[in-house]
Amino acid sequence: MSRKFATLSSRLTPLLMALSAGALLVVAFGCSSSGGEVSSPPLLNPKVTSAQVQQGRSLVLALGCSDCHNAGKDDPSDGVWLSGYHAGTPGQPFQIGPFKTYPANLTPDATGLGMHEDRQVYNALKYGLDPMDTPSVIITSATPGVGNFPATPHYLAPPMPWTAIRHLTDDQIWAIVGYLKHGIKGVNNTVTSSDSPPDFWASSYTDDKVGPANAPAYPANNEQFVP
Repeated sequence: MSRKFATLSSRLTPLLMALSAGALLVVAFGCSSSGGEVSSPPLLNPKVTSAQVQQGRSLVLALGCSDCHNAGKDDPSDGVWLSGYHAGTPGQPFQIGPFKTYPANLTPDATGLGMHEDRQVYNALKYGLDPMDTPSVIITSATPGVGNFPATPHYLAPPMPWTAIRHLTDDQIWAIVGYLKHGIKGVNNTVTSSDSPPDFWASSYTDDKVGPANAPAYPANNEQFVP
């Protein structure tokens, strides 16, 4: 991920498995640069609930977050659960063209997501915005420079599959935030900062490469319902 938030989730999209050293323009990921207005989702009000944490846990396990952030081991009892890159992990860091990306520490420790507010984590999952470089603001547009969307966005690096995660419901995304920030133990693990191109992946994350931020209404052009 750009600096503190990378993941590979082969269970979210089969294109993730096709990433290679030459895949600088990663067609499986990205944020729309021309999306329309979007609704402003609620925060975890007034406090995260046990039900949200349980839902978030199920989603984290089902979506394969451990593929990157726990060395492929789906085991919440693991003492380093979701704490990201550790030296010697096979296949990590990920080589994306000339850039190395390191799976982030997703635990609420100060070396992980503990340095970010809940809203920043939501914005990372929904809009692909690196919480290291993006303030905690409510975003009401998918267009850079509009509705608090940064004019020069710093996106998460491949292979973080946020362009698939963004199509979850707001309740589901907030449940994931609740689990990561309020449902697991912190693990002290400072992850090496990932490399990034000068445009912070913006040229890779355009509608023509990754599809629109807001999916078209069903049935779209190549869909049909057959009972």
